[in-house]
Amino acid sequence: MRIHILGSAAGGGFPQWNCNYSNSKGVREGTLRAKARTQSSIAVSSDNQNWVLFNTSPDIRQQLLNFPEIQPARKLRDTGISAIIFVDSQIDHTTGLLMLREGMPLTVYCTEMVYQDLTTGFPIFKMLTHWNGGVNRHSIPIDGQSFTIPTITDLRFTAIALSSKAPPYSPHRDQPHLGDNIGVFIEDLKTQKSAFYAPGLGEIEAHLLPYMQKADCVLVDGTFWREDELIQTGVGTKCAREIGHLPQSGEDGMIAFLDTLQKPRKVLIHINNTNPILIEDSAERAELTAHHIEVAEDGMDIIL
Repeated sequence: MRIHILGSAAGGGFPQWNCNYSNSKGVREGTLRAKARTQSSIAVSSDNQNWVLFNTSPDIRQQLLNFPEIQPARKLRDTGISAIIFVDSQIDHTTGLLMLREGMPLTVYCTEMVYQDLTTGFPIFKMLTHWNGGVNRHSIPIDGQSFTIPTITDLRFTAIALSSKAPPYSPHRDQPHLGDNIGVFIEDLKTQKSAFYAPGLGEIEAHLLPYMQKADCVLVDGTFWREDELIQTGVGTKCAREIGHLPQSGEDGMIAFLDTLQKPRKVLIHINNTNPILIEDSAERAELTAHHIEVAEDGMDIIL
């Protein structure tokens, strides 16, 4: 299994276009040891030819141009994207689907709750029906049943429901439902290797533990370093857990939890532009390294 990181930043990317906090300002001016990042998305394949895309960020066009393997050029109009899986209906994970309209119909997998959001509050599925009929949508089960994608050889997927809020435009924003947000356990049936992917993870719930303990790689929420990061940096008013993200630091933070996992390679993704782990020579990055935790960057490959 090959996991290619198309984008590793949280919503807004890094640097964020309208942000002059020291991180974004420093990378823009070249005064920090930090790499620019696009908004989070990954591509997964078992044969390097047929790919499943996890989320379609607003930066998808540039991400695909930066990854020539996903354009096999077998015919006049072509793509290596066999299917798309949405883990939620957030704007920074779904808007890029509009940029793929020339390739419709595309096969899309999502939960029933995500489907409802993308046909009502943010009706991109309905909009795309004007391009060759739009998406060919398949429902993702959230009852523990695994599913396969016919054109994706050797890979099996299991969706795990996570506690989270739906996006602000969702009709049930203040009434969370199972399926608003999922993590995905990905198994390579040929090599017996596996990965757990959850870019939005606000709480480590008991039903997640077997998947994370079994995985050879966990690629999980790296949004914030501190619980009050947005407040302390002056760019927001909410705490990390309020908006569905478990911070890295603290006695009950992501680092403390990842330390309990013995087997997997540990990689943080979906990193907010305020997070000091983006700075390669920061004390916070050094702390992650000491705990054998990696920070995802655009173009990174994970081979399992």
